[in-house]
Amino acid sequence: MKKTYLFLVLGILLVSCKQEIKENDINKINGYWEIEKVILKDGEKKDYKINETIDYFQLSQAKSDKIWNGFRKKVMPQLDGTYRTNDLKETISVSNENGSYFLNYTTSYGKWKEEIIEIQDSVLVLKNEDELEYNYKRYQPFSLK
Repeated sequence: MKKTYLFLVLGILLVSCKQEIKENDINKINGYWEIEKVILKDGEKKDYKINETIDYFQLSQAKSDKIWNGFRKKVMPQLDGTYRTNDLKETISVSNENGSYFLNYTTSYGKWKEEIIEIQDSVLVLKNEDELEYNYKRYQPFSLK
């Protein structure tokens, strides 16, 4: 019986420890992010030691309403501190569904969404519809100049 209560209390603590995302936090997504690890549905982790490409997010909010829109692009950092990119980008809108925030992506190839699990100045965690959890860290640029 004590074990049941222990598991119940631990379960409640884990659920209550989830960061509450606020609308003001959405602005923290802007900038360059690199994937640090992906956690698969079964809990297995895939670490990314080196990333040839990083994600650049740009979101803004229309002053007349509370809708966030923007895009995400893949960019390749260069040794001189610049970035190589192409014209491909994913259009993003942000939605709030029952208190959870989602990034809704649209390209000419399809649509999908990712839930914002955590957002801090240097940490971003997104979970997609296949329950893959992408853990990003803020990209720290380098230069050989």
